[in-house]
Amino acid sequence: MDLQAEEGLSTTPFPVLVATAVPVERDAVAGVLPGTAEEIRLPGGSLRRTAAGLDLLAAGVGPALAAATTAGALTAAALAGRPYRLVVSAGIGGGFLPGAPVGSLVVADAITVADLGAETADGFLPVTELGFGTVTHRPPESLVRVVSEATGARTGTILTVSTVTGTAARAAALGARHPGALAEGMEGFGVAEAAAAHGVPVLEIRAVSNPVGPRDRAAWRIGDALAALAEGFGKLPPALESWNTHDQ
Repeated sequence: MDLQAEEGLSTTPFPVLVATAVPVERDAVAGVLPGTAEEIRLPGGSLRRTAAGLDLLAAGVGPALAAATTAGALTAAALAGRPYRLVVSAGIGGGFLPGAPVGSLVVADAITVADLGAETADGFLPVTELGFGTVTHRPPESLVRVVSEATGARTGTILTVSTVTGTAARAAALGARHPGALAEGMEGFGVAEAAAAHGVPVLEIRAVSNPVGPRDRAAWRIGDALAALAEGFGKLPPALESWNTHDQ
């Protein structure tokens, strides 16, 4: 698809792809950005272009679908002669207490897949210890610093899981295996894999809607998390432009 040919869609000198899981996350971000255009349909998802230079993609739930949809959007943009310069995985997720309480914002200094590997009698082995693959993507340090300072986000590892944590035992195991973890989500690593395949830097931002631990829907604060996500993205465009101008 030639995205540049879509009527009314403007190009910017620093195009950024923002991949959320579901439309409600995408729409929360869109609400604080100027010039939201009409939705564009892509295989597996939908995309909106904004005057702020951020294209908003509802990429789907889980690392596999998020990777596939993000890769499709990256390929479409490259074929249109407007390749993305940055990919941002964004949304709400669980926070590890006390480091990331409900309503806080987290930016990843490491995007790590927590459950890709093998269970053994001696414990979990990540796929890297099996001799192949990767388990972590690291966003540019300068970008993480600029975004954290602009938005007030906490900085740490964001884990990608295929199964959301729902017990205290699993939360404790993840915390022990990844002591720098502040949050968990289901798409970040998939988005990062797609970005890496295209040679594009990646960032992940999560607003915390619930504690990582026993599943308790009464404790979820999805509205508060979406509001925190939107507030952070309202401050993001000038921070990204500053990084693009001074730190690359």
